[in-house]
Amino acid sequence: MNLENKVIIVTGASRGIGKEVALLLSKHGAKVVVNHSNSDADAKETVSLITNNGGQAIAVKADVSNREEVTVLFDTAIETYGKVDVLVNNAGVMKATLLKDSTQDDFTKQFEVNVRGVFNTLQEAEAKLADGGNIINFSSSTAKLMFPTYAIYSATKAAVEQMTKVFSKEVGRGISVNALAPGPTETDLFLTGKSEATLDKLKGMNAFNRLAQPIDIARVVLFLASDESKWISGQVIGANGAMV
Repeated sequence: MNLENKVIIVTGASRGIGKEVALLLSKHGAKVVVNHSNSDADAKETVSLITNNGGQAIAVKADVSNREEVTVLFDTAIETYGKVDVLVNNAGVMKATLLKDSTQDDFTKQFEVNVRGVFNTLQEAEAKLADGGNIINFSSSTAKLMFPTYAIYSATKAAVEQMTKVFSKEVGRGISVNALAPGPTETDLFLTGKSEATLDKLKGMNAFNRLAQPIDIARVVLFLASDESKWISGQVIGANGAMV
């Protein structure tokens, strides 16, 4: 899967799954735009890892929930590399809280980033993504698992899945649009606050008795970002080890 000369924006790429995605895409020849909203040091580290390995990357600060900043993100990518071929919508926030205990701010923040953020980037991509490009939106397996405390987060991801399916039929120009729905993945953010008993229970819910590693998810993104995946569009791809 050769990504040589492809320019790829990865939102939320300063850490976790997004960082792993950026690193893997660059290893396969992509020029990567490492987006972050407030993690300058981490984003610069991701860029350094790429460039020190012979790749090309820049860091661009932009809050995806802010349309003007998303416009700057795309315009900076085009000014630097001449085009954008692939958009990976990885940026997201999550707060696991019982519905009855969730605040208005909990609701607003998750929908602003997870849903409006995708809405904003899809609108920019419709106008500025190169013909024949690829879009990968991040959903989550929680949209199907019905875990308690994930009502709002799961609702945002269900919205992302519906936008993905509809937009895939609207956008045209040979652009494929898919959603990727990971299961529990071993990142610092995911592990924080979870007991060993909770982690063991989650591991036992899939076919491989382990949590996903970020590279497991990044490899699926690599395929969806490549020309080899072009006949797949409008789909939600589960990457959860048969958890659901």
